[in-house]
Amino acid sequence: MRADDTAAPPVFTDAERESFQRLVEARRDMRHFTPGARVEEAVLQRLLSAAHHAPSVGLMQPWRYVRVVEPALRARMAAMVERERALTASALSARADEFMRLKVEGVRESAELLVAALAPDDGTVFGRRTMPRDMALCSLACSIQNLWLAARADNLGMGWVSMFEPRELADLLGMPAGAEPVGILCLGPVDRFYDAPMLEIEGWRQGRSVSAMVFTDRWDESAAPE
Repeated sequence: MRADDTAAPPVFTDAERESFQRLVEARRDMRHFTPGARVEEAVLQRLLSAAHHAPSVGLMQPWRYVRVVEPALRARMAAMVERERALTASALSARADEFMRLKVEGVRESAELLVAALAPDDGTVFGRRTMPRDMALCSLACSIQNLWLAARADNLGMGWVSMFEPRELADLLGMPAGAEPVGILCLGPVDRFYDAPMLEIEGWRQGRSVSAMVFTDRWDESAAPE
């Protein structure tokens, strides 16, 4: 079947668009999870299906997800993250103590733990000739964002943890040569969602307006209003 032979796309209502916008704005990077909670298997599979419906360059679908269920593996991953947290604090020098007071992950207490990884390169050239790794990484990021939004729509929290050494985590999970973990995803019920990004609440950093990020014809941050 050719692309122009497919049925007409669905028409979304104003209410549905408003609901989607509310979902996007309500998404948070969560670090606090409800202890002892769980995610129903059917719900998890629905979220993973949403992740798998992401766009990918050249239809390469480079995403792979490893579901971590062994307590010993989770504990080793938590120790990995804690080591990198300490090294990050050291690199921050003047803000080290402030950083160490922040909660940066929920590896031990989240109901589900997933590792999002890039599969070994399959040689796709379509759309990737000049940026082969970048386009694979962007495709994986789209999949993670789908998962994140689907989780929020199910009133589940998700947090993306990047504090680990990729090779160490790849070896721990038996990934093949060429595969690379990109994120540890903490997923599960939360007691409440943050009213704003947690780093804003904690005074670590303030987000910028969309008008400061969009230019016309030329890159010109000096002309962008804050």
